[in-house]
Amino acid sequence: MTEELYSLKTSVFDQKADFSYHSAAKTAQKQHNQKKSKRYVTYRWCSRLAASKLPGAELAVEYLYGKYIRNLSVSTIQQSGRIVLYFLHFLTRDGTTIFTLTRQNISAYVEYEQDRGLKTQTVVNHLRALYTFIGFLIDQGIVPETVMQPKIKIKLPDTLPRAIPAEDLQCLLEAVTTVRDRALIMLLLRTGMRIGELLSVQLSDLILTERKILIYQGEKNYQGRVVYYSRDAEQALEHWMSERYADSAYLFPGQAGRANLSYVTAWNTMRKALGQAGLTDKGYSLHSLRHTFATEMLNGGMRLEVLQRLLGHQEIEMTMRYARITDQTREHEYFKAMDRIEQGNQHGSHRLNTELQKVFEEKKLLRSHRKKLS
Repeated sequence: MTEELYSLKTSVFDQKADFSYHSAAKTAQKQHNQKKSKRYVTYRWCSRLAASKLPGAELAVEYLYGKYIRNLSVSTIQQSGRIVLYFLHFLTRDGTTIFTLTRQNISAYVEYEQDRGLKTQTVVNHLRALYTFIGFLIDQGIVPETVMQPKIKIKLPDTLPRAIPAEDLQCLLEAVTTVRDRALIMLLLRTGMRIGELLSVQLSDLILTERKILIYQGEKNYQGRVVYYSRDAEQALEHWMSERYADSAYLFPGQAGRANLSYVTAWNTMRKALGQAGLTDKGYSLHSLRHTFATEMLNGGMRLEVLQRLLGHQEIEMTMRYARITDQTREHEYFKAMDRIEQGNQHGSHRLNTELQKVFEEKKLLRSHRKKLS
C-alpha cells in the first residue's frame, strides 16, 4: 500500500484538463479534477500521518486510504485526516495510545475540545468523524466494541434554519445596485442553490428557454440535479448576460486570473447590500437566501419531497427542518377551516362517509362500538 500511496504523489499533476463546452466532456473534466484533487489530499494527509510516527499512525494511513478507495469526497478525506492526526497527538499527550483506548479517553478528548472553546456543532462533527475511525479499529480487531458502548452524545441547541422576513428581503433587494450582484442574489433566492454550486455554474449548464440550471454534481452529496428559476430571476439573469463581457466559461467569471468568482467576493457583495439596507446586525448570510427559498416554497404549498429534490438533500429529515418554521401555511389553513366552521359550511362533515364506514367495518370498529352501546 505504501507504493500505491507514493504513486499518488507522482500522478497528481501529470494530467492536464482540456476544456470542452459539451456537457458530457465537461462532466468528465470535473470528475477528473476532483479525482486529481482527491489524490493530492489523500497523499498529503497520509504522508503527515506517516511522518508523525505516532502509535497507530500506520492504521490511520490505512483507514484514510480506504476512504480514497471508496471514492469519498475531498472534504471528508481532509477532515478525517486532520481529526485522526489530532486525536493521535492528544492520546500521546494523555499518556495512552489507540491500542489501549477506552471510553474515558474519548470522553476526555470531547472535554478537551469543549475547553478549547469550539462550537458545539464543531465538537459534534469531530466526534462523529472520530467514531467512524474507531469503528474501523473495531473491525480490525484493534479495540473492543465496548469502547463505543454507549456512545457519547452531545445535545445540540434546537436551532432552525433562518429565513429572511419579507420586509427585510425587500430592503435587501432594493439595496443591490449592480447588474451582476442582482443576478447573483436573485438566482440564489429563486433556485435554493448553495453558493458554491452557483459559482461553479458554466454557461453550458443553463437552459434559458426552460429556465433551468443543471448541477452535474452537488457540492455536498455528489449527486446531480436540476433547479429552476423564476421570471424575476430570469430578468436579472438576462440583464447580466447582456453586460457580461468576460471570455470565460463560467456564468460569474472571476478576476485576477481566477476562472470563476470567489466565495469571498460573493460574500462581500452580500455584506455590502446588507449594509446599505441597514440589515448588518441581523446576522443574515448568503445561505440565508437558500433558507428563504425553502421556506417560501413550503408556504406556497410545495410538497416536502419535491423540495428535498430541489435542495439536493439526501435525507428528507434535513428538509423537514423547514417544515417546522412555515407557520404562515399552518396559519392560513387554520383560519380557512375555521371560517368554514363558523359559517356553518362544513360540507356534511358530521355525516358518516360511506367509504370510511367500509374501513371501520373491516377493522370491526363499528361492531365493538355497538357492543359498548348495548
